[in-house]
Amino acid sequence: MLEHMQIADGGVSPYAAADFCEVFTQEMHSLYLLSFLLTGDKDKAEQCFIGALGECLEGMGAFMEWARLWARRAIIRQAIRMVKPTPEATDQSPLVRIKTAAVPSPNNNILAAIVSLCAFERFAFVMSILEKLSDGDCLAFLRCSRRELAQARELAVGILATTDTSSDYLHEALHAWQMFMSSAQLA
Repeated sequence: MLEHMQIADGGVSPYAAADFCEVFTQEMHSLYLLSFLLTGDKDKAEQCFIGALGECLEGMGAFMEWARLWARRAIIRQAIRMVKPTPEATDQSPLVRIKTAAVPSPNNNILAAIVSLCAFERFAFVMSILEKLSDGDCLAFLRCSRRELAQARELAVGILATTDTSSDYLHEALHAWQMFMSSAQLA
């Protein structure tokens, strides 16, 4: 496999670039959804997706079996650069904030609820709960304290759980994300 990845001058072969583009094509919907949930904005999500693709192609390495993980982390890095979520911007109010956002499906309340979170809360929730990144990885990406991460995650879960008493948003989000990820990888 390494012979397909490296060319004589140490660069990356066209095979590696094609493999990586194939990952982005196969995972396009999943990666775009991750971009949208993190940025909370359709236009920023598109910019984030394109920026992450460029970042991956520029820094392509020899371990293409890690391409999916690398692509997801590139999306997260791009979204953080674009949105700049900080714990200081977190609204500690228990009231639900309503934010007008272009949600892909008007019937999908969980997306609207996640997007309505403050940026730092949204990042903490998506990265740690939906993407299942370790606290250490979340702390490294978000450059925050363990306490700030835990508070934002707890606040996000609390807000999502109380947004609509007719639905259990946390379980709905986890189930939807697991179903989406398993179907995206089978395709």
